[in-house]
Amino acid sequence: MTESTPRRRPGALGWPTRHPDEVAAGRQSRLDGSSGLGWPTPLRPAPPAGTSDVRSDEGDEAVADETRVTAPRSGGAPSLEVSQQRIRTVLDSAVVSRETDGFPASIADAGMDTPIMREAARAVRVLNPARTSTFPRPTRRRVIAVANQKGGVGKTTSTVNLAVALSLHGLRVLVVDLDPQGNASTGLGVDHSAGVPSIYDVMVEGASIQEVAVEVDQGPNLLVVPATIDLAGAEIELVSVVARETRLRTAIAAYEAEVDYVLIDCPPSLGLLTVNALVAGDEVLIPIQCEYYALEGLGQLLRNIELIQAHLNGGLRVSTILLTMYDGRTKLADQVAQEVRNHFGDLVLDVLIPRSVRVSEAPGYGQSVMTYDPGSRGALTYLEAAREIAERGAAGLAGAEESA
Repeated sequence: MTESTPRRRPGALGWPTRHPDEVAAGRQSRLDGSSGLGWPTPLRPAPPAGTSDVRSDEGDEAVADETRVTAPRSGGAPSLEVSQQRIRTVLDSAVVSRETDGFPASIADAGMDTPIMREAARAVRVLNPARTSTFPRPTRRRVIAVANQKGGVGKTTSTVNLAVALSLHGLRVLVVDLDPQGNASTGLGVDHSAGVPSIYDVMVEGASIQEVAVEVDQGPNLLVVPATIDLAGAEIELVSVVARETRLRTAIAAYEAEVDYVLIDCPPSLGLLTVNALVAGDEVLIPIQCEYYALEGLGQLLRNIELIQAHLNGGLRVSTILLTMYDGRTKLADQVAQEVRNHFGDLVLDVLIPRSVRVSEAPGYGQSVMTYDPGSRGALTYLEAAREIAERGAAGLAGAEESA
């Protein structure tokens, strides 16, 4: 080691630690980025427009020589138009079959079987819905409560991304944020500060959904009823109200605008707000994290659903189980997924939602992952989940009507 080379002291675990000058340089490089929320973030600076981002999602497929197609991060949130243009630029050099919704007919035969081409072929389905068949429209409005009393299992994330995916593919969607934290409102880029007209006004003050619903620019025909911190006291205020369990059902029934889906993001509890969601809904979507603790409280949720069915909403049914935060590198995730499939059978969607850095980053920009990074694995799996929900629901409703 020469005199000019700084010596490294051994760390507590036996390997060299970083020199203080290197630490300072790394800290300064991190300060060059911004989260879109106004404070420094450990994200590295954004790549220049027109270049690839070499960072990959945790749990995503590794790419060696070429990188995933993603929108540039400079200046805050990426532009969907820029992402579309970049994908189209890549696809211009590919053999494209019009009969396969814009997919390269055979990128392998064309000598272009590279990671970036494979990603582009998948991402075009999200980026250019006009070239992909729209999802089937249900014969009647579907009201789905997204519920699980355990926190951190992906209720809000799933609600937001499924809503955007459905709206991008021709369906009319209303999101009802019933969580006082207002995370679904954040993910859809909607103001939910104190005093903003919100679901609190609907539940407590008797306002109509039409008065408080806000349009979302992340997808056509997508609206959200935001939640504010005022909702935290709604359960106490509703105790003395007549028919307090049916307040939300009455409001949704009175909403006359044409919507195909109403997605209700429930709080992580089994209180009066969740009861209102279950009474208002026709279906329950249960996100289950692929970890052991996520299974422990599931029995209590199912018992509560049975009580709601017996006394307040006989038409309620568990229609969908969505496995989230799947990490294919662990045996536990496979075991949990298999146990859930064995118990619930066909209610479990075929697609698994992986752990994904992109999915976690998107709310910081007030976006869903569908628009934040449409080519990421998280966006593509949520797209497939939305497609399954739409196809299963349309087929199930059609079959029920025929049998009736």
